[in-house]
Amino acid sequence: MPMLKIFVGTMYGGALDVAEQVKPLFENAGFEVAIYDQPSLDDLLGSPTDVALFCVSTTGSGDFPGNFVPFARELEEQSPGLASLRYGIIALGDSSYGETFCGAGRHLDHLLSEQGGKRLGERLEVDAMETFMADDAALPWVEEWIETQQLKVA
Repeated sequence: MPMLKIFVGTMYGGALDVAEQVKPLFENAGFEVAIYDQPSLDDLLGSPTDVALFCVSTTGSGDFPGNFVPFARELEEQSPGLASLRYGIIALGDSSYGETFCGAGRHLDHLLSEQGGKRLGERLEVDAMETFMADDAALPWVEEWIETQQLKVA
């Protein structure tokens, strides 16, 4: 059974809630799913990852949430090369912050692609000004993502 790993960067639990809500969609598509709410680079590289999904909130001025900072720092410092990584990103933000809207998700996308990772499809950017519950946007996006990226294995 292929492995899908969901890496969560959250401040108040919104991104973790999204991860928990989308997990059954991937399980129904035939994946074994693991959620990492205190992710490390070893969680990504230490065992096979067929597909990774990053659910990341933006804090402050486009920053990563505290629980995700160690992962991002390791990724930048170790430059592991991620040519075999296929990933998706659900970025949570608030458009009232202007240019830093979804800054953490955008920065992470850049870091992963810089290391050779291949993003599957478009990044989902959820605006708290428009969507009260992020999973209202994430669930249909994931359903479509599984379909368009032909991720269904079951």
